[in-house]
Amino acid sequence: MSERIVIVGAGHSAGVAVASLREHGYTGEILVVGDEAHGPYQRPPLSKNFLAGQMSVEQLQLKPAKFYQERTVQFRLNTRVEGIDRGRREVALGDETLPYSKLLLTTGSRVRRLDVLGATLPGVHYLRTIADVEGIRAQMSPDQRLVVVGGGYIGLEAAAIAVKAGLKVTVLEAASRILSRVSGPPTAQFFAEEHARQGVDIRCDAGVVAMEGKERVSAVVSTGGRIEADLVIVGVGIVPNVELAAAAGLACDNGIIVDEFTRTADEHIHAAGDCTNHPNKLLDRRLRLESVQNAVDQARAAASNLCGKPLAYAELPWFWSNQYDLRLQIAGLSQGYDDAVLRGDPSTRTFSVMYLRGGKLIAADTVSAPREHLAFRKLIAAGGDVDAAKLADPSVPLG
Repeated sequence: MSERIVIVGAGHSAGVAVASLREHGYTGEILVVGDEAHGPYQRPPLSKNFLAGQMSVEQLQLKPAKFYQERTVQFRLNTRVEGIDRGRREVALGDETLPYSKLLLTTGSRVRRLDVLGATLPGVHYLRTIADVEGIRAQMSPDQRLVVVGGGYIGLEAAAIAVKAGLKVTVLEAASRILSRVSGPPTAQFFAEEHARQGVDIRCDAGVVAMEGKERVSAVVSTGGRIEADLVIVGVGIVPNVELAAAAGLACDNGIIVDEFTRTADEHIHAAGDCTNHPNKLLDRRLRLESVQNAVDQARAAASNLCGKPLAYAELPWFWSNQYDLRLQIAGLSQGYDDAVLRGDPSTRTFSVMYLRGGKLIAADTVSAPREHLAFRKLIAAGGDVDAAKLADPSVPLG
């Protein structure tokens, strides 16, 4: 058999890995197998410009078809890999098998689904794929009542788009505040007030008990009461797709276990993206990340390693969210902070929140302050030694 790298999953990581493999001089076959109808595309715009109808499917694509053709990359779309035979180094596609020299798992993740009565009624949507958003957009029209379940990035971005489109929007969040997994109280309070100003009704401590309706959803019942609904969007997190790896005997624990060189326990199999549980030397712990930054940077490392050019993956996580005319950017991970320091005035709609642990900067939220975001990324990656009292003063340069 000639050299062939098979990539399972045709998402963002797969698209980056393909380009990187050729950049590193890999001349063997590349075959990408994905279960969606589309090749690699950007997911962040799905809950932003694409949901708003301001972006086409073609504009979502990471690369045009010509890019892959010129690099002789083969795709098998609308196709699910049923199994991996590690001994024979083959993947099974139903009755067909495909041999591989190396295998890259970029299986990504899927939405976490609500397990309540009525959750499968027509009109209840999740937001993860192009098809999901096309289904939502087909049912969005002014004055409709939209209930968004979940006050994280996806839910709040969808709420912002919908209220601007003239829908009546209610957000239900089971926790005591929005953005509870990603940001601290000052940032969450600012965005809660902004959504309220725009006309979004946010209700916290409101877990969903059931969906009501006959032919389609007509109401959402929460612990805080009953809300009539013409349309529901659920955004309560995602689950890593590890079943294929686990069935092949690869170690999995909140993701496919890989080392800093993206290798699984099988030397011929690497993994990258949302589906991996990987070590991060900058943070001194293992973690699984749900971010474009991770999908891109880890895929680049995987491609280098698959080409025999060792490259350890150890990048500082960062994230972003666009809501209305505001851009929230997050550097680092704030979990476990013991002090939060405000830089700037939220009333100006441009400010930052610095999170410290033991006096060291571990994360920072910035709102519409891109230069500060970049500076915080450098400070955290350098070890986080800062004088927080000084940095609370916006007139003091960050570095």
